[in-house]
Amino acid sequence: MSTARGGWELPIGEDELVRLTKDLDEAHRETLPVMRVSAAGLVEQIRAGGSGDGREVPGRAGPADPGRRRFLLGAGGVGAAFLLAACSGEKEGAAPADGPASPVADTVTYTGDLKVVALSVALENQAVGAYRATLAAAKAGRLGTVPPAVSTFVTTAMAQHADHAKAWNAVLTGAGKPAITDVPLSNQKSVTAALGRAKNVGEAAGLALQLEDQAAQTYLFATYNVKSAAGIETAATIAPVEAMHAAILRFVLGQYPVPDAFLPVDKAAKTSLLTV
Repeated sequence: MSTARGGWELPIGEDELVRLTKDLDEAHRETLPVMRVSAAGLVEQIRAGGSGDGREVPGRAGPADPGRRRFLLGAGGVGAAFLLAACSGEKEGAAPADGPASPVADTVTYTGDLKVVALSVALENQAVGAYRATLAAAKAGRLGTVPPAVSTFVTTAMAQHADHAKAWNAVLTGAGKPAITDVPLSNQKSVTAALGRAKNVGEAAGLALQLEDQAAQTYLFATYNVKSAAGIETAATIAPVEAMHAAILRFVLGQYPVPDAFLPVDKAAKTSLLTV
């Protein structure tokens, strides 16, 4: 076990955490081609007028047609549960708030499915910033002794969130809207403050877990609420990877990695969090 400030220690072996991170990276790389194709398809549907005034996420769970519901259960539900179970196969907070406004906040309004996309970019950017701040705090010695395997996981998860943000931003720019490069969320300042108060790896991991749960559940909820099939597929492709991040963080915190048979949606972010 690796002990850190405040009595925190890594409850699993570093070699196991390295293995889990490697499995996570492989799963992410397998989803990249599908994610990029579905994101490109979403751009085409938006250009063709297939969405844009659609239902927002998460506001109301409107009825989904049988085909969409089957897709949700297959990719967004069973897929996430399967990947979470894979993480635990060998053994058994809120995010950062009010930060600087987006450069496009005063000139662009995102509506319909594009508002869901904008929310997705913002959540991904928020996670990237949180992990970057965690690495900076670790380097400065503010989190005590940080096991190398934890730093590797943080670096890996941060890069994957950046990939997801890039895919969602490609949808925005493909639809003629500006990319979102910061975190236009009303809770950004509070998340940043909470991260600044973290005194050890366990506290930082607990905050990261809240962000990961929120992202995964938002994508799952999106599959009920966006209009375009490509938008559903993109969200359902990313959700399991976010859920794997959460599962590994639960390992780091000494918790059971799969608390629910299927992802709930009670922590899903609302589009009202957006400041654009």
